[in-house]
Amino acid sequence: MAHPQVLRDMALFVEVAKRKSFSQAAVALDVPISSLSRRITQFETSIGLRLLDRTTRKIVLTPHGEAYYEQATRLVEEAQRTFDELIAQAKGPSGLLKIAAPPDPWVLRHLSAVAGDYARRYAQVRVHLDVWPHLVDLAQDGYDLALAVGAPRETSMITRKVAQLETGLFAAPDYLDRAGRPDTPADLARHQAVLVAPSASGTSPAAASPSGSWPLERDDASVSARVGRAVSSNSQGMARRLVTSGHGIGLLQVIDVEQDMEAGRLERVLPEWRGLPNPVYLVTTSRLLPAKTRSFIAFASRQLAEQLAPRGVTLDEVELATLYDLQEA
Repeated sequence: MAHPQVLRDMALFVEVAKRKSFSQAAVALDVPISSLSRRITQFETSIGLRLLDRTTRKIVLTPHGEAYYEQATRLVEEAQRTFDELIAQAKGPSGLLKIAAPPDPWVLRHLSAVAGDYARRYAQVRVHLDVWPHLVDLAQDGYDLALAVGAPRETSMITRKVAQLETGLFAAPDYLDRAGRPDTPADLARHQAVLVAPSASGTSPAAASPSGSWPLERDDASVSARVGRAVSSNSQGMARRLVTSGHGIGLLQVIDVEQDMEAGRLERVLPEWRGLPNPVYLVTTSRLLPAKTRSFIAFASRQLAEQLAPRGVTLDEVELATLYDLQEA
């Protein structure tokens, strides 16, 4: 049988290695930094191996530390999940649920409604939403999950696709009156473009390539349409403002410009052509999740899929089967 102190030290080590900071780990664990540092040093001494290289600026895992961290993380997460499930059986999902999300207009509208409905159903869970223009470090910043548009660049993230957002070409009527209305994708090269450039949050399929072209689709046909001089932003909201202000043609998410279309502020350009859809993911750092996170993912996945399906591109059968196989805690 493992000595109880070994299990406690394993959990302490995982928290320090995950956050790469004694001070942040100490805050998360609610223990003094000196006590935490001493326990890790004693733990390394007891096994006769150095797991962490410490400098004044950062902490780096040694090769032994990397190998141990991978194994220890699974054990600690499984132990935490078992504990959470016992608590959930007694009183249901509980605790603080921290969620990070981008500031896209549709996110502010739809995710707020989903989070509010979830909070009413699970009164023991306190939901906190943070809005960031990029995907944060979930583990280091203490988030349970994130909503991301486009695939995260960090391949170790666990992702679940919940929707695909349709994209199309739009411009302000006054811009089109001045510059003319393109008849074919090739005409876009003569127009000013508003580009949504990839950001740190992930890669957007609909974004323009570095060479300045848009991938467009129509039925079974596809083209790479070269665009003219451009202004760009990593924000869908900012790109929408630039387009509605008459600064050019933009490849935007349809869901973000519905009201602009109805009010006559925007006009669809080359309506038979569309950009590649932007996938929407719920992102976590592990498959072993506490009850609060699992229940929110199950709840939000269904809600977002149903709300966004009429405004986007339908998921395929395998993705839908995976989505509706989720079980709430």
